[in-house]
Amino acid sequence: MRNAALILGIIGGLWGMLVGFFSYGYTVFVDMFGNDVGDLAHQVDNPQLIRVVSLIAPILAIAGGAMARSQNIAAGVLLIASAAGMYYAFGYGVFTMFPIAMCGIGGLFALMAIRPDPH
Repeated sequence: MRNAALILGIIGGLWGMLVGFFSYGYTVFVDMFGNDVGDLAHQVDNPQLIRVVSLIAPILAIAGGAMARSQNIAAGVLLIASAAGMYYAFGYGVFTMFPIAMCGIGGLFALMAIRPDPH
């Protein structure tokens, strides 16, 4: 289970980074060119939240995945916090369903791992 948490956390974090890059970039783009693009793009309600979660959530997921084999409780907490942050900031959609699900399931796997995986 710890190995599964490791893989799911790292892959979920990488997908979360991709979502974070585009979300952060979108908020900056609208800040810079918002008036020039008319009805094409509108700023989100809380751009600072999007920017902070775009940075923090993938880092939590990758760190949680990296420590899943040695510190499973801390890893599970980090992975679930990452999934919750992504869900809260980005919502559940076509681009966020995989990182949220991977981080959430990886967190549950890490928390359920009661003994080290056999080698």
